[in-house]
Amino acid sequence: MAETLTPPTEIPMPPHVSEDDFKSGMARLAGAVNIVTTAGPEGRAGFTASAVCSVTAEPPTLLVCLNRTSSAAAAFAEATSLCVNTVGPKHKDLAMLFGGKTPMEDRFAAAEWSAGVTGAPILSEAVVSFDCTIKDRAMVGSHDVIFCEIHGIAGDAEGPGLAYFARKFHELEA
Repeated sequence: MAETLTPPTEIPMPPHVSEDDFKSGMARLAGAVNIVTTAGPEGRAGFTASAVCSVTAEPPTLLVCLNRTSSAAAAFAEATSLCVNTVGPKHKDLAMLFGGKTPMEDRFAAAEWSAGVTGAPILSEAVVSFDCTIKDRAMVGSHDVIFCEIHGIAGDAEGPGLAYFARKFHELEA
């Protein structure tokens, strides 16, 4: 005779790590340094992000995470396009500007820009720039996760990269 199996009892979820432990752990997760930009009715806006990654090649899609308390959040909430500009060592100071409280017009005055096919600002001499339309958004905790389909790619394929690791910039050779 077949034995009757008892369904497993619900296993309680373990507690989350603390916010400090999370931040310390994430500081050890290296990421490319990106300046994410958009242009809308109220002008250009942008921020520095390491929370960018590929999603799928069909259609070509990436995602960007943006804290909703960021000075750029309102502009990106209304945006239909953006550009992820991955930067190298020569743009380290620019990445710091876009990561701080500097007014938007001053951020953009510090470098040369052109408009992509979507109208989003593309950084001259970026390692690579992904010109995208925004296709979807998800709210997760304090951040918006923005899903973007890529319509154009430009950049300096030979240039060195810049990574953020252990709360410091690190240069990467091509």
